[in-house]
Amino acid sequence: MHSRRSALTVMIMASVLVAAPALAADAPTAPLSPADQALVQQAAGYIQALKGVQGKFTQTDAKGQVSTGTFYMLRPGKARFQYDPPAQLLVVADGYNVSVYDSRLKSFDQYPLGQTPLVLLLAKNVRLDQGVVITAVDKSKDGFVIAARDGRKQAQGRISMSFTDHPVALNGWSVIDAQGQRTEVKLGALTETATLDPNLFVLRDPKPHIGRP
Repeated sequence: MHSRRSALTVMIMASVLVAAPALAADAPTAPLSPADQALVQQAAGYIQALKGVQGKFTQTDAKGQVSTGTFYMLRPGKARFQYDPPAQLLVVADGYNVSVYDSRLKSFDQYPLGQTPLVLLLAKNVRLDQGVVITAVDKSKDGFVIAARDGRKQAQGRISMSFTDHPVALNGWSVIDAQGQRTEVKLGALTETATLDPNLFVLRDPKPHIGRP
């Protein structure tokens, strides 16, 4: 049972990070209004301005299981999701690949960054109007949500990014896989920092080494 729970955690994370099997054909996307376009540009500008940040995150999977951890990001290209115990999952984007390591299963998987939804946050030049199809922009109580998919069909999972307004700030995202299963990540307040250790964004296959890298 312990191993099955760990395997499920990796599968959930893979649904967030990896191109899922093709969904049914998308319905035509209505043109964005000028107000929606302005929100998209505000979001892109905010992400572009982010450099080194860290904060806590809470992940809820489709079964309602909750995991927490610490999120680090060094734009462009680099991010780290370090899960709190009892989970022993580590996800690292190094600018080229996204690596997923589960120290319980001693499993290590790696995917091209460009084939994951994380590229929307980590691209050198954030252009939410190029290579990405914005399917909806919805106002919420204290901000707005941008729903998007990869226009090149390399990453077929759908991501919805949630922002506060006044000021604009990213506070989470959710991803829906091909089976309609949703994984949601909520971010705590992000703290800007210029002193992130570069080693945070290095994750190599630990085999045959034992233990967490």
